[in-house]
Amino acid sequence: MDVLRPALININGRIYRRNVTKDSKEEHYEEEEEDVSYMGPPESEYLEEDEACDTKLIEQTDKGYRCAIEVPSVLYKYIIGKKGETRRRLESDTKTSISIPKQGVEGEIVITGSHKAAVSSAVTRVELLVESFRKKQPFTHFLSFPLSNPKIQEGFLTFKDEVLKQCSQDHGVEGSIFQNPAKLHMTIGTLALLNETEVRKACEHLQQCQNFIRDITEGNPLALEVTGIEYMNDDPAMVDVLYAKVNAKDKSDKLQLMADRLVEHFVSAGLMVREWDRVKLHGTVINTLFRKDSVEEAGGPGRQTMSEREAFDARNILKKFGAYHFGEFGLNTVLLSQRYSSDCTGYYTSAGSANFS
Repeated sequence: MDVLRPALININGRIYRRNVTKDSKEEHYEEEEEDVSYMGPPESEYLEEDEACDTKLIEQTDKGYRCAIEVPSVLYKYIIGKKGETRRRLESDTKTSISIPKQGVEGEIVITGSHKAAVSSAVTRVELLVESFRKKQPFTHFLSFPLSNPKIQEGFLTFKDEVLKQCSQDHGVEGSIFQNPAKLHMTIGTLALLNETEVRKACEHLQQCQNFIRDITEGNPLALEVTGIEYMNDDPAMVDVLYAKVNAKDKSDKLQLMADRLVEHFVSAGLMVREWDRVKLHGTVINTLFRKDSVEEAGGPGRQTMSEREAFDARNILKKFGAYHFGEFGLNTVLLSQRYSSDCTGYYTSAGSANFS
């Protein structure tokens, strides 16, 4: 560990430094059978006795103190540990008792103890574990601007047909690497929502964004044009992702402003992790992760992994179709879309939405 740049964890607006003891090693948590014992700093590193947890309600009871924490059931195993080792260590270190619901049952983890500071310390250590392993969970949902308008779909299908007619002899160019036209979209940001409570919370926050969205769009659909293609990496002869460029017809930055404000809101709410200073808006039309299968997402049955994906030669595509016009349409919604899903239109199932008008 770099002592000048220690690992920091943000829990409910408070920053904690993760210390590593001299004899501890970094542990890996991949599958449920993996040893998930916690090797954190001693109790005193987290909280002094008079610094009780101020973000959780610690109740006084007849037998001492009690605090209940809402934790998604998929994260219980990291608090329990292999054969209960992590929970026993936490209970021993903090002189508390930790009650965890059965695996798969959503509920609250209840921490009880004789001293308020002990319960507070146990709460903080459990939250550290939860936040640490939450970051390792794959994303389940994403905010999206749908591009699945019939005019854009028609333009995309024509683009696909012409590319296959004129460029199919180029290395790696074949039909399965094209996007499903029903799923054309721009990703704004990804979220790991681990239970229905978190999905509802994300939907509520998306509704809260509707006011500034309508301020930006002046309560009207945003006229967009989808024109031109670009690639992600440095070598056009070895490309994995080709995307369509999307811009407001009035040349304004309304679309970018909306996307950046949405990410800012969801990051502040603790529902999203910021990856870039600004959202890079693009509509993927070709992705080598789609190769060999028609499932829409990477990691599906028969789908390539990141390490084995085969790039394609995009030089002729860029030369012949670099300024291709997919079409124009009025965007009127931002969606909270569920990964690995489809609705009756073929687009991703929507858990929530906010409209521009």
